[in-house]
Amino acid sequence: MSTIDVLDASGAKTGDTVDLPESIFGAKVNVPLIHQVVVAQLAARRQGTHATKTRGDVSGGGKKPYRQKGTGRARQGSTRAPQFTGGGTVHGPQPRSYVQRTPKKMKAAALRQALSDRAGGNLVHVVSSLVTGDTPKTKTALEALRKITGSRSVLVVVTEHDELTWLSLRNAPEVHLLDAGQLNTYDVLCSDAVVFTKEAYDDVVARLEKSGKEDA
Repeated sequence: MSTIDVLDASGAKTGDTVDLPESIFGAKVNVPLIHQVVVAQLAARRQGTHATKTRGDVSGGGKKPYRQKGTGRARQGSTRAPQFTGGGTVHGPQPRSYVQRTPKKMKAAALRQALSDRAGGNLVHVVSSLVTGDTPKTKTALEALRKITGSRSVLVVVTEHDELTWLSLRNAPEVHLLDAGQLNTYDVLCSDAVVFTKEAYDDVVARLEKSGKEDA
């Protein structure tokens, strides 16, 4: 089990350290598993409300275009058939659900592996806080992040009631702010570095350790 230093808003060590459990931050990366979980997560975001009009949905075309026999042409019953301009669409997309069933064990395993990948590159950081005082300050919070990590895109994981950090970073385009309970594989992989507040880190570790024991 390795340890990392807890940093303050200035990027200096506070003197405290946190353990990086081997079961969470030292897991062997299984790329096919992570890929399957990420694909399922992105599929679940799709609304599935796309729809095309079939020949039964297109208005008009009630009259037979020309007589059945004697014209030398193929028989036709409606100008709204797919082969006509303005006709219906054949085999077009229709409303459907893209949700893929993904077991909780797979989701938890993929998240542990994604965190392990970031920890292996020294891209996991824990801070006591990003903003001092009682007033939200975006500039101060961003300066603190730049002192902690030089990564261009950062995932900041906080607790739900950390209103000071939420208000400070919610509009920063280079920062993806996430509640500890919503931490997921896709967001970890989309960010160059992961920064936890100390309280959020404790929540995530406790949740993943609990799921690991249940899996065992």
